[in-house]
Amino acid sequence: MRKKLKDVCMFYSGTGFPIQYQGQTKGEYPFYKVGDIANNAIAGKIYLELCNNYISSDVAKMIKGCILPKDTVVFAKIGEALKLNRRAITSCDCLIDNNAMGIAPKLDSLRIQYFYFCMKNLKMQTLAESTTVPSVRKTVLEKYEIEVPSLVEQEEIEKKLTLTQKIIEKRRQELSYLDEIIKARFVELFGDIHCNNKLPLVKLSEFVNIGSSKRIYANEYVDKGVPFYRSKEIRELGTGMKPSVELYIKQERYDEIKEKYGVPKKGDILIAAIGATIGYSWIVDTDTPFYYKDGNLIILSIKNNVNPIFLNYTMGILIEDFKNKDVAGSAQLALTIEKLEKMMVVNPDIKLQNQFADFVHQVNKSKVAVQKALDETQILFDSLMQKYFG
Repeated sequence: MRKKLKDVCMFYSGTGFPIQYQGQTKGEYPFYKVGDIANNAIAGKIYLELCNNYISSDVAKMIKGCILPKDTVVFAKIGEALKLNRRAITSCDCLIDNNAMGIAPKLDSLRIQYFYFCMKNLKMQTLAESTTVPSVRKTVLEKYEIEVPSLVEQEEIEKKLTLTQKIIEKRRQELSYLDEIIKARFVELFGDIHCNNKLPLVKLSEFVNIGSSKRIYANEYVDKGVPFYRSKEIRELGTGMKPSVELYIKQERYDEIKEKYGVPKKGDILIAAIGATIGYSWIVDTDTPFYYKDGNLIILSIKNNVNPIFLNYTMGILIEDFKNKDVAGSAQLALTIEKLEKMMVVNPDIKLQNQFADFVHQVNKSKVAVQKALDETQILFDSLMQKYFG
């Protein structure tokens, strides 16, 4: 039986959170921001656990806070966070900021975890107002209909989905553990590159030639030909995925560029230089022709006496530092050739670099197996969601 949310649920609004009350680590009520909801979801948690702010009941009254009860599904209602479709269930009475909304079942005929998966299946952006900043209104959500089967059916559905989601989280934890192993080995061999006074520092330009591609215009795109990579495809390739290529250029145009200017070769590193994918990289591992977008991507063409796996890992650390330092003062964070040319990198003996690369290669074999299992489980989860919620 399908029912409108307003008939089976209570709606809760967020509360403005004055800065003078933020940052308290103790208090009667957790105060969750949209970022907290995201962090819990990324950590694979169904129930809200991670919180950076607490307030007292006196402060809650002072700011006229809306107290959400335990077992309320919360989510972002505005901005880019809305598009990410992250959900969580409150594990106690709490408050949320005014960029979020909460919905809780008000009938015994609707189980909370079943309802959580119902809401997780809802692509909130499809209900959002088509403005510059997407947002969804309570009045729109109230009219949204969900399937409310028997309690026995709900319990069976939530058990299957919860178990599958737990397996997904276990696989993600395994990948994280393998990444930590690589990190520990790097520190063991090369020390902390932020405060390393044992290894010599050299300019990045001594290791690589730093450049970009020749401009390809939109009218040069074709339906078939040589794959044309942007940041999205580099992110996919760098994380071991098959690239979802959408753009191509003519073979003749590629041949012309190759002859006049050169093209990426095996061992070169392509780095996403702008936007949400900044810092994602791919070590070219193929001789199959492709080209890439200028502005979006920067190429590091490897010179002698440097292992690309060592350099790629080092660059990951340095770019993360750059992002953390520059993000506050930049409307759109961008990595430029000029900024890269100023970067200083450690210069260990090539034998140590190769030793690290061999270790990474071995660990990556395990990562490939875990990633394959994760992908298969994610496909199962998605198919179950489609089966139960359409």
